[in-house]
Amino acid sequence: MRLYEHEGKDLFSKYKIPVPQGRLAKSAEEVFELAGEFNKPIVLKSQILTGGRGKAGGVKFGSDPQEAKSEAEKLFDLQVGGFPVEKILIEEKLKIEKELYLGITLDRANYKIVILVCAEGGVEIEEVARRDPQKILKLSFDIDEKFHQFQGLVIAKWLEVDSPQLREVGAIAGNLFRLFKDYDAKLMEINPLVLTSDGKYVAADSRISLDDDALFRHPDLKEMGIEKRHEEGELTPREIQARERDIPYLDLEGDIGMFPGGAGFGIMGNDFVSYFGGEPANFMDSGGGPTPERLANMLVLLDENPKVKAIFAARFGGISRCDDFAKGVIKFLKEHGLSKPMVMRMTGNMWQEGVRMFEEARKQNPKLFEKLEFHGIEVPIEEIAKKAVELAKEAG
Repeated sequence: MRLYEHEGKDLFSKYKIPVPQGRLAKSAEEVFELAGEFNKPIVLKSQILTGGRGKAGGVKFGSDPQEAKSEAEKLFDLQVGGFPVEKILIEEKLKIEKELYLGITLDRANYKIVILVCAEGGVEIEEVARRDPQKILKLSFDIDEKFHQFQGLVIAKWLEVDSPQLREVGAIAGNLFRLFKDYDAKLMEINPLVLTSDGKYVAADSRISLDDDALFRHPDLKEMGIEKRHEEGELTPREIQARERDIPYLDLEGDIGMFPGGAGFGIMGNDFVSYFGGEPANFMDSGGGPTPERLANMLVLLDENPKVKAIFAARFGGISRCDDFAKGVIKFLKEHGLSKPMVMRMTGNMWQEGVRMFEEARKQNPKLFEKLEFHGIEVPIEEIAKKAVELAKEAG
């Protein structure tokens, strides 16, 4: 779960990591007022959770309140990665002498915490790693290992920090390490860590991703307004709708709506669709023993998604029953109607009964089933996935 820059810097301040003077604004008028309080050149940084902010024009500068307001209006009209800018972090404009990189992440293969250090900051560390890997210092720690002062000095010397400030930069590294462990983080970056013209080291940016499964251990985050969210970007309208109905749902980039059984079956279905050249529009999980109402609501999310061109449905009856699955689909057809072509398959617990219910419902009202093709165990799931891909391509 990614934090906004201003949230990350609040945590930095809590752990005595220096950050620029900054204020948060939610309107151009508020930017104007705050810029007057700063009474100095400022930088306006759009607060979004996706990357590419700088390249998308999401950072502006203002030398006076009127210019700051004008630039803020441009930012509030901007979308970065499809997400609108709804708040701006206003900070004093730093006079920068040098930019460095300091980050911490998890080495999942070796079960270690890894500190990454580079004398090139303000650029993507992945690019430096590909281009010039010897420029990156890596220090590995066991999960229960402490950070010692001498390791901070090693980091500072690698960054070629002048002697009077070795301990200062070493302390920043140590404090970032403590913050990483204390808040169950997956990634923390200061990029760049800058040396200003007046000789101070300051975290000019923050990138923090926390383990959302560990949020219950940090009630103070909720007090700060930090609650569960995506790694990148805000929830989409459909994701908000799904959350309100307690449906695990994630929008993806494709055009094939995925209507599966459990999460494992859903992952398998997404893989099948991708294998046959399609692209899933979502990930979804019905959970064990879903009610017909829940299943009908799941289909509404797919049918009303303008990106969806066809729907792939597959149900393996285990804990849940295929006849309940059929009831949910029939309920959806009667109350909402199907506007996209849909192909589905049922197997497992009560699959014959589910197919029988579909056949009877179709006899009673054939029009409801004009866009729905259903099958039982006699048709392999691979064929269903292939047909869904074909339907999406035919829909253009």
